Amino acid sequence: MRTIYWAGDSTVKTNLFVTFPQTGIGQAFDRYVKPDVVIYNHAENGRSTKSFLAEGRLPAIDENIQKGDFLFIQFGHNDEKLEDPLRGTHPDGDFIDNLGIFVETAKKHGAYPVLITPLERRLFATDGTLKTPSAHEPYVKAIFEAGKRFETPVIDLWSISRAFLAKEGDAETIQYFMHTVPGEYSRAPEGQVDNTHLKYAGAMTFAGMIARELIRMGGVYAELIAEPEALNEAVKIEING
Repeated sequence: MRTIYWAGDSTVKTNLFVTFPQTGIGQAFDRYVKPDVVIYNHAENGRSTKSFLAEGRLPAIDENIQKGDFLFIQFGHNDEKLEDPLRGTHPDGDFIDNLGIFVETAKKHGAYPVLITPLERRLFATDGTLKTPSAHEPYVKAIFEAGKRFETPVIDLWSISRAFLAKEGDAETIQYFMHTVPGEYSRAPEGQVDNTHLKYAGAMTFAGMIARELIRMGGVYAELIAEPEALNEAVKIEING
């Protein structure tokens, strides 16, 4: 048996029925792994690297992760909130330091850490192009710096998802995010427009992108993924345009 531990925010979290149809990437990822792979998703709404550590959420991973396991580390959305002293981190400072704490937690047990850049938000300009610059960019750069500093592989979900959103366009990509109409769901009777969080189709699509990247990485990472030859057919992904 192999185990994946996941640390992250609401874009990754496993949701209960009370937040349906919201679905996290980590929640959908079990559809892509082999039967002997177990996933423990510790991602939680609103967490940054800073608040995840401050709230004592990492010890639950530290106490259980073992040699040969995996720790997927996916933050950025809430680290950007510099106006919030409990969550905001600086991309050139404590954000990288905090990522190092996660990485070293995995490595000291002989586990494999993987850094994952944040999912791009679905924000289009009036001309139909994605808005630039993206608020994620400094943190994406920092994650790559952390990857070099701590000798840890990086999956660039930000770039891949941004390319996907740009190609598919404004109207087509609504289906992947938490856009609902009035009366559609009791939890949001007036409807909602949410360009950050995902419905099931979005979680499956972006989880599939991560699975594709693990296959590209090869070795122990590729061995996690079931039916790799069928992945392109199962998920609507175009990484290379």
